[in-house]
Amino acid sequence: MKVVIIEDEKLTAKDLKRTILATGTDVEIAAVLHSVEEAIEYFKNNTDTDLIFSDIRLGDGLSFDIFRKMETQVPIIFCTAYNNYFSEAFETTGIDYILKPFNKTAIEKALTKYVTLEKKFTRNNEKYKEQLNLLETKISPRKNAVIIRQRDKIIPLEAATIAVFFSENGYTFAYTFSQEKFIVNENLEDLECSFAPSFFRANRQYLVNRKAVKDATHFFNRKIVVNLNIPFKEQILVGKLKTTLFVEWLSQH
Repeated sequence: MKVVIIEDEKLTAKDLKRTILATGTDVEIAAVLHSVEEAIEYFKNNTDTDLIFSDIRLGDGLSFDIFRKMETQVPIIFCTAYNNYFSEAFETTGIDYILKPFNKTAIEKALTKYVTLEKKFTRNNEKYKEQLNLLETKISPRKNAVIIRQRDKIIPLEAATIAVFFSENGYTFAYTFSQEKFIVNENLEDLECSFAPSFFRANRQYLVNRKAVKDATHFFNRKIVVNLNIPFKEQILVGKLKTTLFVEWLSQH
C-alpha cells in the first residue's frame, strides 16, 4: 500500500509517518509533502498512490485545492486540528476524519477502514466515490459520558463534569470539577479517541478538558505547564513536540 502524507508541520509529519509504520500494516510511505503547491506538482507525475493522510490547513491554502485538481480518485484520511471541515472533507473521497493530537489507535482504526473498503470496492468501480461519501454517516458517535462503578451500581459520569483524566499506578482516573476522583475502565488512548477535541492529550499521563485550563506558562526546554482552574496537586506538562498543537487547540475551543 503506497501512502502519501500531506502535512506542513514537519515534526507532526515525522510523528505521523512513525505512527503509521508502527501499526504493522503493509505500508510504504511514498512521499511526505508540505504544501498545496508541492502536492499538486507531485500528483501530476505520480498516479499510483493508494491512500493519502492529509492535514487540511496548510501554509499556502487548504488541502481541498489539491484534491480538486487530481485526476485520479484516491481515498483520503484527514488528520487535522480543526473540527469544522466535515462537510468539505466528505465532498472529496474522504473516508475518515481524525482530530489532532492523533494516536496509534486512531490511525490503526482508519487504516482498517481503508482495508475493509478496498476489499469491497476498487477505484474502477463507478460506485466507489458514492460509497466513500456515504461513510460520513457512519462515523462512530463521540461519547458524552464514561461509566464508573460504585459497589453494585453502574453510573454514567458526564464528560462535561470531568476536568482531567489521568493514569496512576496502572489505573485510569477521572478527576471532576467538584474535585472527586473516580476509577474508569478505559485507558487514556480510548478516552482520547472518544473525547477529542474537547480534551487534549498533554502527555502519556494526562488528558485535559479545555474548560479546565486556566492558562499555560512556558517551562524549561520549550515545554509548557498547564495551569488548571481547580486545585490539582500534580504538574501537567506538554512536551515540546506538542506545544504548537496545544496552542492551536486552545485557540479553537
